[in-house]
Amino acid sequence: MNKVVLFLLAIVASLTVEAQINTPAPSPAAKLMQTVGLTEVSIDYSRPSMRGRKIFGNLVPFDKLWRTGANGYTLVTFDSDVTIANKELKAGTYSIFTKPGTSKWEVFIYTDIVGGGTPKTWEENKIAVQFSAPVYPIEMPIETFTISIDDVTGNGANIGIMWENTYVAIPFTVATDVTVMSSIDKALNGPTAEDYYAAAVYYSNEGKDITKANEWMNKAMSMTEKPAFWQLRQQSLILAKAGDKKGAIEAAKKSLTGATAAGNNDYIKMNNDSIKEWSSK
Repeated sequence: MNKVVLFLLAIVASLTVEAQINTPAPSPAAKLMQTVGLTEVSIDYSRPSMRGRKIFGNLVPFDKLWRTGANGYTLVTFDSDVTIANKELKAGTYSIFTKPGTSKWEVFIYTDIVGGGTPKTWEENKIAVQFSAPVYPIEMPIETFTISIDDVTGNGANIGIMWENTYVAIPFTVATDVTVMSSIDKALNGPTAEDYYAAAVYYSNEGKDITKANEWMNKAMSMTEKPAFWQLRQQSLILAKAGDKKGAIEAAKKSLTGATAAGNNDYIKMNNDSIKEWSSK
Protein backbone atom coordinates (compact mmCIF):
# COMPACT_ATOMS: atom_id res chain seq x y z
CA MET A 1 0.00 0.00 0.00
CA ASN A 2 1.57 3.29 -1.09
CA LYS A 3 2.13 6.30 1.13
CA VAL A 4 -0.67 8.37 -0.47
CA VAL A 5 -3.28 5.72 0.30
CA LEU A 6 -2.02 5.38 3.87
CA PHE A 7 -2.16 9.14 4.31
CA LEU A 8 -5.78 9.30 3.06
CA LEU A 9 -6.81 6.44 5.33
CA ALA A 10 -5.28 8.25 8.28
CA ILE A 11 -7.29 11.38 7.47
CA VAL A 12 -10.54 9.38 7.19
CA ALA A 13 -9.84 7.67 10.51
CA SER A 14 -9.13 11.01 12.14
CA LEU A 15 -12.40 12.51 10.85
CA THR A 16 -14.35 9.48 12.06
CA VAL A 17 -12.92 9.86 15.58
CA GLU A 18 -13.66 13.58 15.61
CA ALA A 19 -17.26 13.01 14.49
CA GLN A 20 -17.83 10.76 17.50
CA ILE A 21 -16.86 13.45 20.01
CA ASN A 22 -19.75 15.48 21.40
CA THR A 23 -19.08 18.87 22.97
CA PRO A 24 -21.51 21.33 24.55
CA ALA A 25 -22.80 24.21 22.45
CA PRO A 26 -21.46 27.65 23.44
CA SER A 27 -25.02 29.00 23.29
CA PRO A 28 -27.31 26.05 24.12
CA ALA A 29 -30.88 25.91 22.86
CA ALA A 30 -33.77 26.42 25.26
CA LYS A 31 -37.55 26.10 25.12
CA LEU A 32 -39.93 27.84 27.47
CA MET A 33 -43.65 27.04 27.75
CA GLN A 34 -46.27 28.83 29.81
CA THR A 35 -50.05 28.94 29.98
CA VAL A 36 -51.36 32.49 30.28
CA GLY A 37 -55.10 32.52 30.90
CA LEU A 38 -56.29 30.07 28.24
CA THR A 39 -53.41 30.78 25.84
CA GLU A 40 -50.37 28.55 25.40
CA VAL A 41 -47.16 30.54 24.91
CA SER A 42 -43.83 29.00 23.93
CA ILE A 43 -40.44 30.57 23.29
CA ASP A 44 -37.53 28.91 21.46
CA TYR A 45 -34.13 30.58 21.71
CA SER A 46 -30.41 30.09 22.30
CA ARG A 47 -28.57 31.24 25.44
CA PRO A 48 -25.13 32.83 25.13
CA SER A 49 -23.13 33.62 28.29
CA MET A 50 -21.08 36.65 29.32
CA ARG A 51 -17.77 34.82 29.90
CA GLY A 52 -16.13 37.96 31.22
CA ARG A 53 -17.26 40.11 28.32
CA LYS A 54 -19.02 43.47 28.45
CA ILE A 55 -22.40 42.84 26.79
CA PHE A 56 -24.58 45.85 26.08
CA GLY A 57 -22.82 48.66 24.32
CA ASN A 58 -19.99 46.29 23.36
CA LEU A 59 -20.70 42.68 22.35
CA VAL A 60 -24.28 43.79 21.64
CA PRO A 61 -23.97 47.35 20.27
CA PHE A 62 -26.48 50.02 21.20
CA ASP A 63 -28.97 51.18 18.55
CA LYS A 64 -28.27 48.28 16.18
CA LEU A 65 -30.62 45.43 15.32
CA TRP A 66 -30.01 42.35 17.46
CA ARG A 67 -31.43 38.85 17.07
CA THR A 68 -32.17 38.81 20.83
CA GLY A 69 -30.19 35.69 21.57
CA ALA A 70 -27.79 33.57 19.56
CA ASN A 71 -27.78 31.19 16.61
CA GLY A 72 -31.22 31.04 14.92
CA TYR A 73 -34.00 33.54 15.35
CA THR A 74 -35.61 33.75 18.77
CA LEU A 75 -39.21 32.60 18.26
CA VAL A 76 -42.39 33.15 20.23
CA THR A 77 -45.58 31.18 19.56
CA PHE A 78 -49.09 32.08 20.74
CA ASP A 79 -51.89 29.56 20.17
CA SER A 80 -54.55 32.27 20.27
CA ASP A 81 -54.69 35.96 19.43
CA VAL A 82 -52.88 38.32 21.80
CA THR A 83 -52.41 42.08 22.10
CA ILE A 84 -49.00 43.77 22.25
CA ALA A 85 -48.63 47.56 22.44
CA ASN A 86 -52.37 47.99 21.77
CA LYS A 87 -52.08 46.02 18.52
CA GLU A 88 -53.77 42.66 17.98
CA LEU A 89 -51.38 39.89 17.01
CA LYS A 90 -52.93 36.83 15.39
CA ALA A 91 -52.18 33.38 16.76
CA GLY A 92 -48.96 31.99 15.28
CA THR A 93 -45.18 32.04 15.50
CA TYR A 94 -43.08 35.19 15.28
CA SER A 95 -39.43 36.17 15.67
CA ILE A 96 -38.25 38.75 18.22
CA PHE A 97 -35.70 41.40 17.23
CA THR A 98 -34.56 44.33 19.31
CA LYS A 99 -32.43 47.47 19.18
CA PRO A 100 -30.95 47.80 22.67
CA GLY A 101 -30.37 51.29 24.07
CA THR A 102 -29.16 52.73 27.35
CA SER A 103 -32.61 53.66 28.67
CA LYS A 104 -35.00 51.94 26.25
CA TRP A 105 -35.09 49.20 23.63
CA GLU A 106 -36.95 49.12 20.36
CA VAL A 107 -38.79 45.80 20.13
CA PHE A 108 -39.87 44.26 16.83
CA ILE A 109 -42.23 41.30 16.51
CA TYR A 110 -41.37 40.07 13.01
CA THR A 111 -43.16 37.64 10.72
CA ASP A 112 -40.06 35.88 9.29
CA ILE A 113 -39.27 32.86 11.45
CA VAL A 114 -36.47 31.07 9.58
CA GLY A 115 -32.89 32.28 9.69
CA GLY A 116 -29.91 33.10 11.85
CA GLY A 117 -28.35 36.37 12.91
CA THR A 118 -30.36 39.30 11.57
CA PRO A 119 -32.19 39.35 8.23
CA LYS A 120 -30.03 40.29 5.26
CA THR A 121 -32.86 42.51 4.10
CA TRP A 122 -34.99 44.13 6.78
CA GLU A 123 -38.54 44.52 5.47
CA GLU A 124 -40.79 47.03 7.21
CA ASN A 125 -43.94 45.26 5.99
CA LYS A 126 -42.93 42.18 7.99
CA ILE A 127 -43.01 44.06 11.30
CA ALA A 128 -46.16 42.82 13.03
CA VAL A 129 -45.64 44.98 16.13
CA GLN A 130 -43.07 47.65 17.04
CA PHE A 131 -42.79 49.55 20.31
CA SER A 132 -40.33 51.00 22.83
CA ALA A 133 -39.68 49.20 26.12
CA PRO A 134 -37.96 50.79 29.11
CA VAL A 135 -34.73 49.33 30.50
CA TYR A 136 -34.76 48.22 34.14
CA PRO A 137 -31.28 47.89 35.69
CA ILE A 138 -30.79 44.91 38.00
CA GLU A 139 -28.10 44.61 40.65
CA MET A 140 -27.29 40.93 40.34
CA PRO A 141 -25.48 40.19 37.06
CA ILE A 142 -27.16 37.57 34.86
CA GLU A 143 -24.36 35.44 33.39
CA THR A 144 -26.46 33.60 30.79
CA PHE A 145 -28.95 35.28 28.49
CA THR A 146 -32.42 34.47 29.82
CA ILE A 147 -35.96 34.87 28.56
CA SER A 148 -38.77 34.36 31.05
CA ILE A 149 -42.53 34.80 31.22
CA ASP A 150 -43.23 36.92 34.27
CA ASP A 151 -46.11 38.52 36.16
CA VAL A 152 -48.57 35.96 34.84
CA THR A 153 -52.26 36.73 35.36
CA GLY A 154 -55.40 35.36 33.80
CA ASN A 155 -55.32 38.16 31.25
CA GLY A 156 -51.66 38.61 30.34
CA ALA A 157 -47.98 38.47 31.25
CA ASN A 158 -44.56 39.92 30.44
CA ILE A 159 -41.95 38.29 28.25
CA GLY A 160 -38.84 39.15 30.25
CA ILE A 161 -35.42 39.57 28.63
CA MET A 162 -32.49 39.44 31.07
CA TRP A 163 -28.74 39.60 30.57
CA GLU A 164 -25.82 41.26 32.30
CA ASN A 165 -27.49 43.95 34.46
CA THR A 166 -30.47 44.63 32.21
CA TYR A 167 -34.12 43.61 32.26
CA VAL A 168 -36.59 44.50 29.49
CA ALA A 169 -40.23 43.40 29.39
CA ILE A 170 -42.55 42.74 26.45
CA PRO A 171 -46.07 43.00 27.92
CA PHE A 172 -48.92 41.16 26.23
CA THR A 173 -52.55 40.54 27.03
CA VAL A 174 -54.83 37.65 26.11
CA ALA A 175 -58.57 37.60 25.48
CA THR A 176 -59.36 35.26 28.36
CA ASP A 177 -62.41 37.19 29.53
CA VAL A 178 -63.95 37.26 26.05
CA THR A 179 -63.41 33.51 25.62
CA VAL A 180 -64.75 32.64 29.07
CA MET A 181 -67.82 34.89 28.74
CA SER A 182 -68.61 33.36 25.35
CA SER A 183 -68.32 29.89 26.87
CA ILE A 184 -70.57 30.88 29.78
CA ASP A 185 -73.18 32.36 27.45
CA LYS A 186 -73.14 29.23 25.30
CA ALA A 187 -73.46 26.92 28.29
CA LEU A 188 -76.28 28.92 29.88
CA ASN A 189 -78.17 29.18 26.60
CA GLY A 190 -78.13 25.41 26.24
CA PRO A 191 -77.14 23.20 23.29
CA THR A 192 -77.21 24.66 19.78
CA ALA A 193 -78.89 23.14 16.74
CA GLU A 194 -75.47 21.85 15.66
CA ASP A 195 -75.01 20.16 19.05
CA TYR A 196 -78.37 18.39 18.83
CA TYR A 197 -77.73 17.40 15.21
CA ALA A 198 -74.27 15.97 15.91
CA ALA A 199 -75.55 14.03 18.94
CA ALA A 200 -78.48 12.62 16.98
CA VAL A 201 -76.30 11.46 14.06
CA TYR A 202 -73.77 9.90 16.44
CA TYR A 203 -76.46 7.99 18.33
CA SER A 204 -77.95 6.76 15.07
CA ASN A 205 -74.64 5.70 13.51
CA GLU A 206 -73.49 3.92 16.67
CA GLY A 207 -76.75 2.01 17.18
CA LYS A 208 -77.60 3.76 20.43
CA ASP A 209 -81.04 4.85 21.68
CA ILE A 210 -82.88 5.74 18.45
CA THR A 211 -85.74 7.37 20.37
CA LYS A 212 -83.28 9.81 21.92
CA ALA A 213 -81.62 10.33 18.52
CA ASN A 214 -85.00 11.14 17.00
CA GLU A 215 -85.80 13.57 19.82
CA TRP A 216 -82.50 15.40 19.35
CA MET A 217 -82.90 15.54 15.58
CA ASN A 218 -86.36 17.04 15.95
CA LYS A 219 -84.91 19.72 18.23
CA ALA A 220 -82.12 20.40 15.74
CA MET A 221 -84.57 20.78 12.86
CA SER A 222 -86.88 23.04 14.87
CA MET A 223 -83.92 25.34 15.64
CA THR A 224 -82.71 25.43 12.03
CA GLU A 225 -84.38 28.01 9.79
CA LYS A 226 -83.60 26.21 6.53
CA PRO A 227 -82.22 22.68 6.98
CA ALA A 228 -79.74 21.56 4.33
CA PHE A 229 -80.49 18.53 2.18
CA TRP A 230 -77.81 16.45 3.91
CA GLN A 231 -79.34 17.26 7.29
CA LEU A 232 -82.77 16.24 6.06
CA ARG A 233 -81.21 13.02 4.74
CA GLN A 234 -79.96 12.16 8.23
CA GLN A 235 -83.34 13.01 9.70
CA SER A 236 -85.05 10.65 7.25
CA LEU A 237 -82.70 7.81 8.20
CA ILE A 238 -83.34 8.33 11.92
CA LEU A 239 -87.11 8.46 11.38
CA ALA A 240 -86.93 5.22 9.41
CA LYS A 241 -84.93 3.52 12.19
CA ALA A 242 -87.46 4.81 14.72
CA GLY A 243 -90.25 3.11 12.70
CA ASP A 244 -91.84 6.30 11.33
CA LYS A 245 -91.76 5.41 7.61
CA LYS A 246 -94.24 8.16 6.69
CA GLY A 247 -92.12 10.81 8.39
CA ALA A 248 -88.98 9.33 6.85
CA ILE A 249 -90.44 9.57 3.34
CA GLU A 250 -91.51 13.19 3.90
CA ALA A 251 -88.01 14.13 5.12
CA ALA A 252 -86.42 12.22 2.21
CA LYS A 253 -88.60 14.08 -0.29
CA LYS A 254 -87.48 17.43 1.19
CA SER A 255 -83.88 16.25 1.01
CA LEU A 256 -84.44 15.18 -2.60
CA THR A 257 -85.75 18.64 -3.50
CA GLY A 258 -82.70 20.30 -1.97
CA ALA A 259 -80.27 17.84 -3.55
CA THR A 260 -81.89 18.33 -6.96
CA ALA A 261 -81.54 22.11 -6.64
CA ALA A 262 -77.90 21.67 -5.65
CA GLY A 263 -77.24 19.17 -8.44
CA ASN A 264 -75.96 16.56 -6.00
CA ASN A 265 -76.47 13.26 -7.83
CA ASP A 266 -75.32 11.10 -4.92
CA TYR A 267 -78.02 12.44 -2.61
CA ILE A 268 -80.61 12.35 -5.39
CA LYS A 269 -79.96 8.62 -5.86
CA MET A 270 -79.84 7.85 -2.12
CA ASN A 271 -83.13 9.64 -1.47
CA ASN A 272 -84.89 8.06 -4.43
CA ASP A 273 -83.71 4.60 -3.35
CA SER A 274 -84.87 5.18 0.23
CA ILE A 275 -88.26 6.57 -0.80
CA LYS A 276 -88.81 3.49 -3.00
CA GLU A 277 -87.72 1.15 -0.20
CA TRP A 278 -89.81 2.76 2.52
CA SER A 279 -92.90 3.11 0.28
CA SER A 280 -92.94 -0.62 -0.41
CA LYS A 281 -93.22 -1.59 3.21
